[in-house]
Amino acid sequence: MEIRQAIHSEHAKTLDTQGLRDQFLVEDVFVADQLRLVYSHIDRIIIGGAMPVQEPVSVPASLGQQTGTEYFLERRELGMINIGGPGEVIVDGTRFEVDTREALYVAKGSRDVQFESRDASNPAAFYLSCAPAHHAHPTRKITLAEASPQTLGDAANSNRRTIYKFLVPDVLPTCQLLMGMTQLEEGSLWNTMPCHTHERRMEAYFYFDMAASNVVFHMMGEPTETRHLVVRDRQAVLSPSWSLHSGVGTGSYTFIWAMVGENQAFADMDHVDMTTLR
Repeated sequence: MEIRQAIHSEHAKTLDTQGLRDQFLVEDVFVADQLRLVYSHIDRIIIGGAMPVQEPVSVPASLGQQTGTEYFLERRELGMINIGGPGEVIVDGTRFEVDTREALYVAKGSRDVQFESRDASNPAAFYLSCAPAHHAHPTRKITLAEASPQTLGDAANSNRRTIYKFLVPDVLPTCQLLMGMTQLEEGSLWNTMPCHTHERRMEAYFYFDMAASNVVFHMMGEPTETRHLVVRDRQAVLSPSWSLHSGVGTGSYTFIWAMVGENQAFADMDHVDMTTLR
């Protein structure tokens, strides 16, 4: 598990390209037959990936040493969305079939979590988000049909997109973790524009479904001190509460968002007037 410190907005202004990438970009989310995690001190979110190919991938009990607990999920909740082939997740002996673009919420207090693929030639790829939790809500699978959809934007502004909310109060209870997937319509390349910040929550974006030759220019920073990160397929960005989070691609893409913080009100955003961006 890699540890990332929280970065003050004044510090971020001084970073060069590599400095910004080192602090906010997570490049290697998926590695075959491994669990890869990044622990961020920004609201203590953990993001990462599990990609079982030739063998199952387990959450080791030793991760509790990183969180100061007996085992990893003793005081944490876990959310995941499968962006690969059909897979299975075994939670304390109960097996859940999690197909492509389906999600699973794993309850606080779950001790044994294991990931498997049904076909090594088309492995599952579980993108993970994990947050501190105070209550054990039930473990549950959420299909794409069960996710709460919201369509925003328009073709004229190249930002027509549907937001599928998997882990939100309208779908199932969680302690603080919110998680979903945004799919852009053909011909639309902008996400989350017009942009916003949310002082009361941080967010992480994970980009995928991208051609190898394409990139997303992810906009970050304070609205009057914008910066950008060049992001490639299956890479993630950590976004502090003071930073906007928006992007435009050179081709089609999809992204998963995860939020943790003070509340679970999806609409609690501090919108940024386009005239103030710099």
